[in-house]
Amino acid sequence: MPIQTPLRAVHEAAGATIGEYFACELPTRFTDSHEEYSFARHSVAVADKNYGALFRFTGPDRVRYLNAILTNNIRDLQPGQGIPSLLLNPQGHILAELDTYAMADHLLVVTYAMIRERTAATLDKFIIMDDVILEDVTEQFGVVSIEGPVSAKIISGLGGPPLELLSELSHMDAQIAGISCRVVRRSPGGIPGAEFIVPRDLLPKLWQALVDGARANGGGPIGYDALSAVRLEAGIPWFGYDFDETNIPHEAGLETSHISYTKGCYTGQEIVERVRSRGHVNRRRVGVTFSGETIPAAKTPLLAGGAEVGFVTRAAFSYALERPIGMAYIRREHNSVGSKLTWAGGEAEVIELPIESAAHA
Repeated sequence: MPIQTPLRAVHEAAGATIGEYFACELPTRFTDSHEEYSFARHSVAVADKNYGALFRFTGPDRVRYLNAILTNNIRDLQPGQGIPSLLLNPQGHILAELDTYAMADHLLVVTYAMIRERTAATLDKFIIMDDVILEDVTEQFGVVSIEGPVSAKIISGLGGPPLELLSELSHMDAQIAGISCRVVRRSPGGIPGAEFIVPRDLLPKLWQALVDGARANGGGPIGYDALSAVRLEAGIPWFGYDFDETNIPHEAGLETSHISYTKGCYTGQEIVERVRSRGHVNRRRVGVTFSGETIPAAKTPLLAGGAEVGFVTRAAFSYALERPIGMAYIRREHNSVGSKLTWAGGEAEVIELPIESAAHA
C-alpha cells in the first residue's frame, strides 16, 4: 500500500487530486498543472515533500562510519552544511540516494520512504566495531518546500533567514511564521528555494502559512504533475524513476554531483574508479523530446533503424518546449545530442538538459 502523506486531509479539503509518487500518496494537482508550473517559474510554488525517510546518527564514530560507506565527502562537513551522496553495493549499483546534514552533535540522513526498511538494514549492517547509534526518526518529522523567484521574499516575510546567506544544502534552525523548523537551502535547477523539516504535528500549520504567503504573491501549491515537468526541464533525475539499483552512477549521470574522488575508500569505489578510468559507459541517461501530444509511459522502447537502443524512464509535457519531454537510457552509439530515434507514438530526439529557455517559460 502507498504511504499516505500526513497532509492528505489538508490537500483533499483544498480539492487536490491525489496520486502515487515515490510509493507515497501525494498531490497530482491542486487546480491546473500549467498554472502550477507557472508558480515555480514566475512566482513561488509550495510542494509536499513527505516521501522521505529520516535517520539520525549519533556517537563519536558517526562521521568516520558514514564517510566509509557513502560516495561523497562526509568527513569535511561542518555543522550547518549538507551534501548529496549515494549508497552503493560492492558491484557499484545504486542502493539509495541520500542527503546528509551535519549538526553539532549528530548527522541527519534523508532518503526515500519506499526504501526505508532496506536502507536502514543496510546502514545498520555496516555498524560493526563503530561507536554509532542509528535512529529512525521518520515518524517525528515532515518536509515541505517552496521554490520560485519569490521564495526569498516569502521566507523573510514569515520571519525566516535571508535565503542568500545559505549555500546549497546548508541549513539552520529558524522560526517560520512562529513555527520552529530547520530551513535547508535547496535550489533545484538554479531556481531559488528551500525545504523545511518540521515536527510532524506542526506540519499542517507550516503548510498553510507557506501557501498563504505564496498566494499573496501570485503563487500557490504545486502537484507532482507540474513538478515532474519542472524537474525534467532542469535535467534533475528522480530516484526510483530515472535511476535505481539497476544503475551505476556514471550511467545515471551522477558522477560529478554525488561522488568525491579524493575522500578515500567507500563501498563500491573500485567499480566507480574502473568506470571513470575507462572513460565511458555503454548506456547513459539523457534528455529526449517526443513528437505529437502523447506522453510515453515508463519503459517505452526507443528505436534506431528498427532496433531497440534504449527506453524511457519518465516523461511529462514541457510547457517551455510545448511538447512532451522525458529522460531515457540510450546506448552510447545513439545518445549524442541531436540523435534521431523512434517510438510507438512517433519520433524522438536526444536533447541537452537543462533547457535554457525553461526559466523564461
